[in-house]
Amino acid sequence: MNAQAPHIPVMLADVLAVLQPKDGGVYVDGTFGAGGYTSAILGSADCAVLAIDRDPNAILRGRELQSKFGERLTLVEGCFGDMARLVRELGHATVDGVVLDIGVSSMQIDEAERGFSFQKDGPLDMRMSGAGLSAADVVNTFDEHDLARIIAVYGEEKRARAVARAIVAARETAHFERTLALADTVARVVGRRPQDRIHPATRTFQALRIFVNDELGELARGLSGAEEMLHEGGRLAVVTFHSLEDRIVKRFLTARTGRAARASRYMPERSEVAPSFREIAHKALKASEAEAEENPRARSAKLRAAERTSAPALPLDLAALGMARMPALMEGRA
Repeated sequence: MNAQAPHIPVMLADVLAVLQPKDGGVYVDGTFGAGGYTSAILGSADCAVLAIDRDPNAILRGRELQSKFGERLTLVEGCFGDMARLVRELGHATVDGVVLDIGVSSMQIDEAERGFSFQKDGPLDMRMSGAGLSAADVVNTFDEHDLARIIAVYGEEKRARAVARAIVAARETAHFERTLALADTVARVVGRRPQDRIHPATRTFQALRIFVNDELGELARGLSGAEEMLHEGGRLAVVTFHSLEDRIVKRFLTARTGRAARASRYMPERSEVAPSFREIAHKALKASEAEAEENPRARSAKLRAAERTSAPALPLDLAALGMARMPALMEGRA
């Protein structure tokens, strides 16, 4: 059995360079996972970390790390979208930094019983918290139109309609209960050419996972929560792994650093809103070639970062983040 950590934190050095942990500071790791960022932050300064994760298994695994760092580490089972409330309930009015590593962890994918993988047979679940609608509930009960929209919007699958049609037809014979049964159905529709780098079921599984866990809504609420909790000079670092997530982060920071208002000198003048963040880096940072070679998960990673100003936090506007059509899909969620 591999004795190494099951999850390697991506762009760790870059994240630490952004956060600049300091003695006496309080930092939020909104996606605790295996604790890679948390451990590095606590190891780089005499500070405290509030580590949030909706996965109860991650919280249980974190107990060992907590025994190492003592009261400097506080583990919180919950959603990082509720960050502002959770942090205040712990007695903190503001924090010095927030780090978010968006998406599913390699540990969750490797655990077949969690149902995230299309390469390992397991129950068709995909729920990070273990509560609410499962992926099986979605594929077995949603109508063809809604399935197609979910797969198209959240998976960016070009053959979403055909995939949805095949799922609905197949479940007439037997409900989908296992991951490989669904993966095989999708693969027969999408097909695979020799030059394709990804499995034909990748986008459909991504779409179901994002929908089941409301990942993009969670990201939007988490960004807004970080804006609310960070004091002036506090730092935000967000690592994303696909375009849907990165676009939301980019639009959020573009609006809040004032770049949207100065995007074009030909735009009509309008009342300026004081930027709530200032840029740390104008463009997203990417992992080095060496890191990408060592850790394949880093190949698609992007890090966006910003520093909080003294301006008031702005209201969360889903339409401005390109999410106007996404909430409608959530109406089917129980």
